[in-house]
Amino acid sequence: MLYLDYNEKQMHGTNDFPIAFYHVDNNHPRYEMPFHWHKEFEIVKILKGILCLTLEEKKITAQPGESILIPSGSIHGAVPENCVYECLVFNPDLLYIHADFCRQYINKIKHQDILIHSLITPAMETLHSTIERLFITIKERMEGYELLVAGTLLELFGLIFCEKFYSDKTSGTHSPFYHSERLKPVFEYIENHYSSSITLNQLSQICGMSPKYFCRYFQAIIHKTPMDYLNYYRIERACSLLCTTDTPITSIAYDCGFNDNSYFIKVFKRYKHTTPKQYQLQMKRG
Repeated sequence: MLYLDYNEKQMHGTNDFPIAFYHVDNNHPRYEMPFHWHKEFEIVKILKGILCLTLEEKKITAQPGESILIPSGSIHGAVPENCVYECLVFNPDLLYIHADFCRQYINKIKHQDILIHSLITPAMETLHSTIERLFITIKERMEGYELLVAGTLLELFGLIFCEKFYSDKTSGTHSPFYHSERLKPVFEYIENHYSSSITLNQLSQICGMSPKYFCRYFQAIIHKTPMDYLNYYRIERACSLLCTTDTPITSIAYDCGFNDNSYFIKVFKRYKHTTPKQYQLQMKRG
């Protein structure tokens, strides 16, 4: 699963079956999730360890057996702790089935007319068992599995409504994505210019805020300072290049916005707890 672009543009699944399954462990080049968003709905299921996921302004800690529901269009990022997790990413439009009774429910979810609760634990027996069946079905891929997956997704969303696993949006309040929508231009700027010099002043001007206020605002939503996030994003880009190319490390540092190779190595070790060379060897062995 590649979480490189802030607005993730890769296609999940196929045109005929827009549902994709991913298994992620610490040998995966995108083990950590930089903040990003996509139009698809996502279900993350924890198999081992802990996943600390930030969804919009909420911080969620999920443990083995628990699952996280991530609505379409929401900014999210995660840091795994000795974690193995699986993801199901799908376009909710596939659930319309050209019937008004389906459309009216799915539209409430797509348009954030209701706010689905995020964390599903084993204690929520019906929802939990439905997600378990969903992941087993898409992994086994027996004949007819596409029908079973689509049917189980409909069952899951039906249970969300039956068990009222959501909150009603309060009239007159901001969209649940209000704050992240304000930050989207900043993320897009970082995505497009991370290889160049970027200052706090430049980022704050994009939001029309003073640098001091912007720094507080950004950290409240993303739980990192703007410049910390910029370095984090650059290191994630560097990791991808280290895993997929034979480009010299000095060139990778420069391509990712680091003009000083020793500083690049220092920042890389801060985030990855190893050197770029050691990381490259480890990932290629894996």
